[in-house]
Amino acid sequence: MATHIPGLEFERPIIELERKIEELKGFSSHKDIDISGEIKRLEEKLATIKKDIYESLTPWQRVQIARHPRRPYTLDYISMIMTDFIEIHGDRHFADDKAMICGLAKINGDKVVVIGHQKGKDTKENLERNFGSAHPEGYRKAMRVMKMAEKFDLPVVVFIDTPGAYPGIGAEERGQAEAIAYNLREMAGLRTPVIAFVIGEGGSGGALGIGIADRMYVLENAYYSVISPEGCAAILWKERSRAPDAAAALKLTAKDLLGMQIIDGIIKEPLGGAHKDPEETAENIKKAIKKDLALLKIIPKDKLVDTRYAKIRAIGVFKE
Repeated sequence: MATHIPGLEFERPIIELERKIEELKGFSSHKDIDISGEIKRLEEKLATIKKDIYESLTPWQRVQIARHPRRPYTLDYISMIMTDFIEIHGDRHFADDKAMICGLAKINGDKVVVIGHQKGKDTKENLERNFGSAHPEGYRKAMRVMKMAEKFDLPVVVFIDTPGAYPGIGAEERGQAEAIAYNLREMAGLRTPVIAFVIGEGGSGGALGIGIADRMYVLENAYYSVISPEGCAAILWKERSRAPDAAAALKLTAKDLLGMQIIDGIIKEPLGGAHKDPEETAENIKKAIKKDLALLKIIPKDKLVDTRYAKIRAIGVFKE
C-alpha cells in the first residue's frame, strides 16, 4: 500500500477519504470481492470534496500551500523547462550564496539567463541554502549575472521563492539593505527583457531584490507580500496565532494582486497545488515565458526601460 505524506489541516477530509478508497481497493484485490460500485461512489465523492475545498481556499490556506515541502523549487523548474543549464557562482566580493541560483540556460534553443531563490528539500539542504533567504552576496551575484545578460543581450527569467532576505547580523554588516536597494535601481533600468514568477513565497524586500520585471506572474497558490502573515500578526496584534487574519488583510493572493494591477497574470496550478503535478505547472510557466519573450524581444531597448519604469511608478496610484 502507498505511504501517505501528511497533508495540511484543511486537507484532512481528502486524505481520510483517499485512505479509505485505498483500503477498499486492497481488500477487494485480496478477498476477490467485487466492491467496485462502492469504490466508484467514494471516488466521485472525493472529486466533489476536492473541488469544494480547493476552489474556496482562504488566503491563509494558500500561504500554507505555497510553503508545502513538496512544492517545486527553482532548480526543479529549471530542469523541467530549460536545457543546457550552467550555474554561475559567487558575487566577486565576498562569497557564493547557495540560497540564490544564477546561471545560463536555453528554452527551446533560445539562450536565457535564469535567477531564482532556492530552498532545500530536507533539513540538511535547507541549512545549506538558508531556507531560501538570501544574503547580500546572493543579491550581488544576481545583479552581476543580470549585467552579463544585458551585455550579451540575453533575456532574464526570474523565479521568486523566499520568506524574505536573511536578517542576520552578518548580512546587515555586509550591506543587505544596500544590496537590495541597488538591485531595485539597476533592474528598473536594465536594458534587456525580464520576466519574473513568484513560485512559492514572495516575501518583502527579499522578493523585490530580484523582482523588478517587465512581466510579473504569481502562481495560483503562491503569495507576494510586504511581510509574512506571522510577522504582520506579531506587529499588529502581538499574536502570531492571528496569521490567518493578517493573510486576509494583506491582500497577498494572486487574485488580489491581479485586481490591484501589481502583477500581470496568474499561472494556473493543478487542483491542490503545483506539487500535485509539477510538470503541468512547469508547462504553464513555459508557455508564459515563450509568449512574453516573443513580444518583449522586439521592443526597442529605450522603450522597454521606459515602459517598465512607468509600470513600476503606477503601482499604488489610485483614482477616486
